[in-house]
Amino acid sequence: MRNYGNDNKSAFDAKSEAQKLAFAAIAFQAVKSLRDLGILSVIEDSKKNGLTVDEVAEKVNLPRYGVLVLLEAGLSNNVVWLKDDKYILTKTGHFILNDTLTKVNMDFTNDVCYEGMFKLEDSIRDGRPAGLKVFGEWETIYEGLSQLPEKVKKSWFDFDHYYSDLVFPYALEYVFRNEPKKIMDVGGNTGKWAITCCKHNASVNVTILDLPGQLTMAQKNIDENGFTDRITGHPLNLLDHSKPFPKGHDVIWMSQFLDCFGEDDILQLLIRAAEALDENGALFINETYWDKQKFESATYSLHHTSLYFTALANGTSRMYHSDDMRQLVDEAGMKVVDEIDDMGVSHTILKCMKK
Repeated sequence: MRNYGNDNKSAFDAKSEAQKLAFAAIAFQAVKSLRDLGILSVIEDSKKNGLTVDEVAEKVNLPRYGVLVLLEAGLSNNVVWLKDDKYILTKTGHFILNDTLTKVNMDFTNDVCYEGMFKLEDSIRDGRPAGLKVFGEWETIYEGLSQLPEKVKKSWFDFDHYYSDLVFPYALEYVFRNEPKKIMDVGGNTGKWAITCCKHNASVNVTILDLPGQLTMAQKNIDENGFTDRITGHPLNLLDHSKPFPKGHDVIWMSQFLDCFGEDDILQLLIRAAEALDENGALFINETYWDKQKFESATYSLHHTSLYFTALANGTSRMYHSDDMRQLVDEAGMKVVDEIDDMGVSHTILKCMKK
């Protein structure tokens, strides 16, 4: 039985929290503006002395009025505090300004999600990413990923890579424990995992399965790193479940991949993986499951990332509970033979083999 959270707040606290949610969209833009306009930076530079509104406005070369309304919003959002008419950076403001995780999440929310999220209700009703039309007429964001505006594309990949990059060093040791010679990277994206594998092991060969547009981006990176002879692209519409995965690989690797699909598609992808595996082959699934997080803020982030999938990615996928993934693995004719939690920022790796 699943349980999460409680309802122990007083009525007063609950209503106060409701007001913060009512203005959350405005608060987000205010804090982002404080960051991007350099206001938090000049306050940070003043150390604990702080700056008056006039001093901040002069340093960032902006009208006093605009600086004032942003700073007053910053007070309520706890990114600055006020002492003797001088604004001083708070600890929260420090993380907004300097923390890579926070920056990646904020840029992803603003550049990729914000405008399209206005169509969330339509997405919920219709089971499609109605918000994606702000970028193009694709059925899923993956079809148009290589064609997104550069700023949007950068924020998307920065978000994706931040989480995967931190888990790669730990995952390499785990995946290469049995010295695989051939690895299939399903949904290889920019080729980063494949390239990392080739740098780690001088004899391994990697096959990347992905859409043609993704493979074009990956190939550029592969060529630049000198692994053209060891990494092969295999163009495939991964949602065409009539097309089998190529066989002959010791390991199949799916990293931050299955969360991009609804349960019906995940099951078919896992069945195709099982059919491609040799008897002693292993499938490694690397994902962030919301029930496996140490910190409430991480679970919060994952629950809201699910809504990006709803409104913009494909309208059917989400960040999963680990029990849901185990059930799908079982239905696909495999079993989870090992599990490692707390990899990188928040990942879990499930090692799966045929029953």
